[in-house]
Amino acid sequence: MNAPINRRSFLGMLAAGAAVVGVPSLLTACGGTASTGSTNVGGIATTTDHLPTYVPITYAEPDYPSVNGSLPGFEKIPEEFVQSVDAPPGKGSSFTAMTPLWGTPPPTTGNQYYEAVNEMLGSTLTFQIADGNEYGTTLATALAAPKDLPDWVSVPTWNIPPRFASEVVPNVFQDLTPYLAGDKVKKWPNLANIPTAAWSYSSFDGKLYGLPFPTGVINDSIFYRDDILSELGITPDVKNGQDLIDLMVELTDPGAKRYGAHDMWTAATLIHSVVPKWKLTDDGKLLHRVETDEYREALEWNAAVFASGAVHPDVDNTWGKQLFWDGEVVVINDGLGSWHENLAQMLGTNPNWSQTPFPPFGADGNDPTYYKGNPCSIFSFLKKTDDEARVTELLDLANVLAAPFGTTEYDLIANGVEGVHFTRGSDGLPVPTELAASEIQPTYMFLVDGPEANAKVQYPGFVKESSEFTQLAASYAVEPVFWGLQISEPDQYASIGQPFEDLEKDISRGRKSLSDLDAAIETWRSAGGEELRTFYQGILDES
Repeated sequence: MNAPINRRSFLGMLAAGAAVVGVPSLLTACGGTASTGSTNVGGIATTTDHLPTYVPITYAEPDYPSVNGSLPGFEKIPEEFVQSVDAPPGKGSSFTAMTPLWGTPPPTTGNQYYEAVNEMLGSTLTFQIADGNEYGTTLATALAAPKDLPDWVSVPTWNIPPRFASEVVPNVFQDLTPYLAGDKVKKWPNLANIPTAAWSYSSFDGKLYGLPFPTGVINDSIFYRDDILSELGITPDVKNGQDLIDLMVELTDPGAKRYGAHDMWTAATLIHSVVPKWKLTDDGKLLHRVETDEYREALEWNAAVFASGAVHPDVDNTWGKQLFWDGEVVVINDGLGSWHENLAQMLGTNPNWSQTPFPPFGADGNDPTYYKGNPCSIFSFLKKTDDEARVTELLDLANVLAAPFGTTEYDLIANGVEGVHFTRGSDGLPVPTELAASEIQPTYMFLVDGPEANAKVQYPGFVKESSEFTQLAASYAVEPVFWGLQISEPDQYASIGQPFEDLEKDISRGRKSLSDLDAAIETWRSAGGEELRTFYQGILDES
């Protein structure tokens, strides 16, 4: 096999009945189980019977159509919204939900936004919001006491703990396959509107457990405070990695408490086209990302950023967003979702506050290669229960929360209550009130969401600028090997990659060198890396 595996063709083979997996040694190695009509390797089922039927719904036509998986952009509010769920579906029950937040938590009592959404749901959903920066620790602690776990738990993919697929998922969370598989999902039209790829990535060992928060294929970028550059009279012209370093050095003025950069490791991986995990060579073999030239070059570049003096001295002790908000850091790498979240956070106190992404570029000045992000980066799970009515009611609520752009439900969740959290301008666009900044924060979206849409029309010019950027960036996007597949790695290899996270920081900060990388790679190979490669190569070869 000399071409990267394509998730759509992979699922197509499964749907056609192709026997793509089933090597006994691999089944034993990954702890997979075989049953009539369904076997799995690394958690990948040989059938798609567990996946919900995809039934797309369109309530509004985008002004900026999706390009190669970019988010569709909507510059206008529909003249009339469609109520996608006829009446509040809840039974008056009370549920708890745990979600992360990278910002100031809103009040949970006396919050008119929560009250309005609970009224729309017909049941009370009370949030237990945790600091997003510490969410991995919070999640691990919560999972250690499953009896006390909230009814609904958000799990970012980057916070998945060890043995999650093999132990936590089947023992702690509800198997949703009997409720949502195939045409059963049609009972909940908004859930049926979620693309198949997101459901596939929310599946473990051939069963559907997760409720997805679908995302676009471009998830990260390099932003700069264009309001600050404008004040300084600087027009950025960044076409390669050295240009970016030069700009960040130019922006650095310790006397003014202004530094050009935060830790730019994510930026380094972007401009050097570092693969998310595995790279497929021309002869069909797999290289782990840490073994690639691109990874080594990214480390060298980030070390040069630190050596330049442009990095804020408190980079390891102060939250990067706070430094970016305060203007102490001018350039930062962050998720695309932070763009509108920062606007919501800052425009109330600083109407001139503005950020923008650098146009896509490769470190060497050539076009970059962006690797598509997974079809969902966050999913949620329902606490396991024998009460089928409780599961059904929670799915009823999920169907409301997954309502897409153009619906009354989406409008309420996105903007709050008209006259309370926003007013309508002469152009019909929502204008947030001061109360919106304190009462509305991203919460419901981390439980479940419909196909993501760029409809943040309350921020003038945002939809146009961000849609055009993501359309351009997505034109450079390719699917990495194993794209969109939720693969359950053998538990014994769960932590062998952890040393590289520390090493990335140490090399970047000059505490270690690239010779230490060579030693770490050899340690990784002998500690199970070669066996892990064989595991993935087996899946690749069989497919």
